[in-house]
Amino acid sequence: MKLYYSPGACSLASHIALREAGLAFEPVLASTKTHKLQDGTDFNTINPLGYVPVLELDDGTRLRENPAILQYIADQVPTKNLAPAAGTLQRYRLQEWLGLIGTEIHKTYSPLFNANMGEEAKQVFRDKLASRYKWLDGELGTREYLLGEHFSVADCYLFVVTRWAHPMKIDMAGMPNVQAHHQRVLARPAVQEALKVEGL
Repeated sequence: MKLYYSPGACSLASHIALREAGLAFEPVLASTKTHKLQDGTDFNTINPLGYVPVLELDDGTRLRENPAILQYIADQVPTKNLAPAAGTLQRYRLQEWLGLIGTEIHKTYSPLFNANMGEEAKQVFRDKLASRYKWLDGELGTREYLLGEHFSVADCYLFVVTRWAHPMKIDMAGMPNVQAHHQRVLARPAVQEALKVEGL
């Protein structure tokens, strides 16, 4: 398999999941700025939408979007418990978390990366993120990971988007459970390895 990634982008979640799963894959750097691969290939020929991650399977099939890729990875190694079994209520809880992280947190960060957006407008998005994190802090108050005691691919995704909080000026003070979750995930060997490979 090949994972097309850009350092520190949301593709880091899929990168971490692959290492947690112990699956063989080739990380392929795909710059989100130049949209070129290191060999000069136009990344838009891989993903016409122009963004990462893209997971290319051994047969050439390509998957886009973190929630789909993360669940695919987890399902390749069910014994690793990176996702609950399909059809169970807990699996729908996982999908609930992946949906919330993708739409309410990840996408709310997007305007903050836009150099053309003014600070006043950006503050609206910072305030929304702070309110989502405050709610999340309460949810994490009684559990180690999003689904309870077991680390899942949703934790990969939350970890990656929360890495953006400090550089995007999101005040995480007063959110000890979110911060503790972040440190817990950061300490995992697979996470450390993915960060090292991406030069982070």
